[in-house]
Amino acid sequence: MVKGKQEKDSRGMCIQTNRKIVLVSIMLAMFMAAIEGTIVATAIPSIVADLGGFSLFSWVFSAFLLAQAVTIPIYGKFADLYGRRPVFAFGVVVFLFGSVLCGLAHSMNMLVLFRLIQGIGAGAVQPIATTIVGDIFEMKERARVQGYISSVWGVSSIIGPALGAFFVQYVRWAWIFWVNVPIGILAVAGIWIFLREEVHTKEHEIDYIGSTLIFVSISALMVVFIQAGTVWAWSSAPVLFLLGVFFIGTYLFILQENRAAEPIMPLAIWKDSLIVVANLATLTTGVVLIGVSSFLPTYIQGVMEKSPIIAGFALSFMSMGWVIAATLTGKIMFKYGFKRIAVIGGIWILSGSAFFATLRPERGWLWAGVGSLLIGFGMGLARTVFIVGIQNSVEWEMRGVATASNMFMNILGNAMGAAILGGILNISLTSYLKGAGGETLNVDVINVLLDPDKRRALSQAVSQIMTSGLAISLHYVFGGVLILALISFILLLFYPQKARNVV
Repeated sequence: MVKGKQEKDSRGMCIQTNRKIVLVSIMLAMFMAAIEGTIVATAIPSIVADLGGFSLFSWVFSAFLLAQAVTIPIYGKFADLYGRRPVFAFGVVVFLFGSVLCGLAHSMNMLVLFRLIQGIGAGAVQPIATTIVGDIFEMKERARVQGYISSVWGVSSIIGPALGAFFVQYVRWAWIFWVNVPIGILAVAGIWIFLREEVHTKEHEIDYIGSTLIFVSISALMVVFIQAGTVWAWSSAPVLFLLGVFFIGTYLFILQENRAAEPIMPLAIWKDSLIVVANLATLTTGVVLIGVSSFLPTYIQGVMEKSPIIAGFALSFMSMGWVIAATLTGKIMFKYGFKRIAVIGGIWILSGSAFFATLRPERGWLWAGVGSLLIGFGMGLARTVFIVGIQNSVEWEMRGVATASNMFMNILGNAMGAAILGGILNISLTSYLKGAGGETLNVDVINVLLDPDKRRALSQAVSQIMTSGLAISLHYVFGGVLILALISFILLLFYPQKARNVV
């Protein structure tokens, strides 16, 4: 694309787009998404200590991720049909509305509901922003620009935890959500004013049936992962019913996508081996990612008895490793090959996960920080290869859907990870506490453990029981992270040696 000419290119994008301002706006949107993760992960122990409801801990993440997961394919399709600008703007507005409500929550149930609303908007932010990068930059530029965008995660990894800890300790945790508002407004303004696109309008058949089926199916599966084994027995009627809903809904979704005139997720893209491997590896590494970012702060604050600032700093190592690796990948992937870089990334992710599987309180938070750094480095290598490879392998008309499919698998992995690993935490902690304290102790007593003042009021014996139970339970969680990292590495061995190059 040559800047300054008046004609339009074959993809429908107007040459007059101000790429610099649009890129800055995209980076603001990515910053908003990135800082959301680091701030909430750092502040969630304090939020639980204030609102109570530790048993709903994983729902704070799962509700957001679930809504984000099921809306990503819908937004991706709408972006291809109606253009990137209106879909992006709508998603950000809903996200900001949900953010304001989250800050006003007075109970954990309210927070979970408002996080659901926030997630509905978030489904448009990252995938549409990434798609716009694919639209306005040529193939070789995309790798370099992805490095710039990844630098946002590095900045947020430093600002997010520090800002979250500051709000929690000196202001009010509500500001971890309200800080999104000015950032989101600036991002929408930049995209709306300076992105020029021409979309060929025609009558469209929106795949509402497919959208409904994927929402119902994934929702049913998430509820099973979170509730089964704790609230419901695995063989209980609610679990069996919801599993039936998931399998039948998935089958009907596949049938619907095969016959829909304009499917919400065209199954044809899944015939490309690169997209299949990249998306499956994105799913499994998504579980690894949420396992570390969601549960590491709880371990450091609840087991090691460190401050939110220390917890956030240890977690920030992952983002710093990510940005370094992503920037490097943008410069070397075409020289050394996509597969080689992806496999090396898988090795780093597996190595970092081993640090968490062997984490002990006496080893200190730096042990966890090193594991975070290694995982982040691996993610930066592999994920950058995935995005550039997928966008290079499809035409413009399919780029929104293809990019959204990868983002969908990432968020689905996050949602499944939060649900599965949260279920492991609840089951193991419930079992331990019942064995140690009979019926007098349950999962929600961890609310006290995460509040420094209330913790000091506990007797040494009770505090020891609760701390040991939390440490053992989180050890099982990190063991699950290691297993998923191993599966991710195996998948990356099947990544295609060469990818199609579709500009």
